[in-house]
Amino acid sequence: MKRYMFMILSLAFIIILGACSTNFGNMRPFDMKNFPEDRSRGPMMMGHGHHNMPLQQSTGENELRIPPILESDKEIGNEVYYTIEAQKGQTEIFEGIQTKTLGYNSSFLGPVMKLKKGQNVHIKLKNSLDEETTFHWHGLIIDGEADGGPHDVIQPGEEKEINFKVQQDRATLWFHPHPKGKTAKQVFEGLAGLIYIEDSKDDPFEYGENDFPLILQDRTFNNQKQLDYQFVQHPDGTMGESLLINGTLSPRLTVNNEKVRFRLLNGSNMRNYTIKLSNNQSFQQIASDGGLLNAPVELKELQLTPSERAEIVIDFSKFKKDEDIKLIMDDGTVLLPFQIKDKGKEVKNEIQEPLTPVTISNEEMQKQVSKEIVLFGMGHHVTINGKKFDMNRIDFTQKKGETEVWEIYNKPDMMGGMIHPFHIHGTQFKVISINGEEPPENLQGYKDTIALDPGDRAKIAVKFEEKGVFMYHCHILEHEDNGMMGQIKVE
Repeated sequence: MKRYMFMILSLAFIIILGACSTNFGNMRPFDMKNFPEDRSRGPMMMGHGHHNMPLQQSTGENELRIPPILESDKEIGNEVYYTIEAQKGQTEIFEGIQTKTLGYNSSFLGPVMKLKKGQNVHIKLKNSLDEETTFHWHGLIIDGEADGGPHDVIQPGEEKEINFKVQQDRATLWFHPHPKGKTAKQVFEGLAGLIYIEDSKDDPFEYGENDFPLILQDRTFNNQKQLDYQFVQHPDGTMGESLLINGTLSPRLTVNNEKVRFRLLNGSNMRNYTIKLSNNQSFQQIASDGGLLNAPVELKELQLTPSERAEIVIDFSKFKKDEDIKLIMDDGTVLLPFQIKDKGKEVKNEIQEPLTPVTISNEEMQKQVSKEIVLFGMGHHVTINGKKFDMNRIDFTQKKGETEVWEIYNKPDMMGGMIHPFHIHGTQFKVISINGEEPPENLQGYKDTIALDPGDRAKIAVKFEEKGVFMYHCHILEHEDNGMMGQIKVE
């Protein structure tokens, strides 16, 4: 009897083992490269909000991809017409492998849309995805109905046209989706593009010659080199191990032996970048989110949190032709190696100044705070003023054309808290103070996003030039999707 029981148990064990083997064959291997943090232990980001996931540095194998300029459908006098289509595609990010991606007018990311101050712009928006999306114009002064927030959903197969007049001076802006609860996934899979606003001044830099966009993003790919957002997502912000710049893996850039302008965008879901040069030399920041600074600011390092932009100028004529120069992070991670070649032609790339200096008036300095914003929490437990986003609730109202002072406070929690990049739609604001002190010089231009460390309190002067309902939120995209967002109605 015992012998029969042993045989039965042995047979059962073999059957169970076979079934487990089959299931294990369909599972991902336990590889920390592809394994997200243990959710039960909570987020692994305190203090300054960094994951423990390191970023693989660029080996410089691939020449940096430069996004194409979006061609207009037609131009009639001061009227310009464009078509932008959100679409699915496949992209060769890794040699010989097709990765499923999303893009604007392409398989991955999007073109640069160049606009001129004073133009009347007409954009046909097409959704060729399998899911709803929106088109948000990040940093653009625009009517609330055209802003592309979560109310402005375009269903699969549908299209819509928006019209607006360009009101801003020279600036580097961007566009991306903003559907409720799906923004992080769609950006992660590739929906992002740049907007350049130009003004009446001649630009001494030439796109693709000595003027380069750098869209910094981090992504994690699965073992099949696919973007599997559902597997890697984290409620406190999704980080990746692979660096992409303009969608290029392990990029390098060949530059002329002259001054070169870089337009930087932190297009990551949550990673912060503190950038510097590998030889510890300084560079100049000439613009922030909303346009040119009053004067160039000499820096040795620059922090960009999600959605922030900066224009910097590096003078490569100061370096030897064979000098090993790289753009790196503060921990030494290589972002972009440079190869310096002889300048092909004489270019007078002088540093520009804004047409209208950015100033804070005595009236703005003395205004009382009229709106208080308290950012709090981590993961799924994020709120603004103790509330989660409700599309049917208007949190604040403000009059069109009137300046108000908002106070933004990043309230620490028992874990210490994390950086929250706070963004307002439809406007460019001015930073009055941070923790009661004058902001650093490179934050004294127009901004649409301000990064606050835990415990920081900032005052900003906010004026809306257009009416409508606008979002304000944390630009860690998972925080936004989890409800760290509010609405202001401008009348």
